[in-house]
Amino acid sequence: MKTLALVSAVFSLTACQSAYYAAMEKVGVHKREILVDRVEEARDAQTDTQEEFKSAYERLVLLSNFDGGEIEKVYQQLNDDYESSLSSASVVSKRIDSVEDVAEDLFDEWQQELAQYSNASLRNASEKKLKQTKRQFSQLLRSMRRAESKMDPILATLKDNVLYLKHNLNAAAISAIKGEFDSLKSEISSLITDMSKAVDESNQFIAALKQ
Repeated sequence: MKTLALVSAVFSLTACQSAYYAAMEKVGVHKREILVDRVEEARDAQTDTQEEFKSAYERLVLLSNFDGGEIEKVYQQLNDDYESSLSSASVVSKRIDSVEDVAEDLFDEWQQELAQYSNASLRNASEKKLKQTKRQFSQLLRSMRRAESKMDPILATLKDNVLYLKHNLNAAAISAIKGEFDSLKSEISSLITDMSKAVDESNQFIAALKQ
């Protein structure tokens, strides 16, 4: 029964997707334009998420140099950074999945339509463009997924630190996890670098699709 339900859900999703594409094509918006929009959305989501993780990074720097003050306030700020980063990370993952879905549908359609050409020269040119676009997209997707893969481990460590501080609101607690702060700052810095690369590659891919 579970298998049947899963198959039914897949067919339902496919039908909805097909209906969506058909409706968009009626108003002159094709899969290529939809893919551009999805990549732009994923790029913007990554840019927003970078800012959230940067905020967490800056908070960790302050905590590493903490020499007295309102620990409760510091904890609350770090917890807010964690919650914001968690929410933004979820959006990024959904946007990347959406990009990949449309790209696969576009490439499948493009491949199938190659057989409709009667002019061999035009067919070869289109096939060459398809292969080039697929290579560019594969590189972009790898960059997006690479950055995405670093988010969950960072969020898990950040959550551990937030929980520890929650139940140990004193200077000694901060001192005890300063080593983890340093490691976490390094990981966040690496994530931000990877996200910047993915954003740059998104812009390049968008420019290539619009040519």
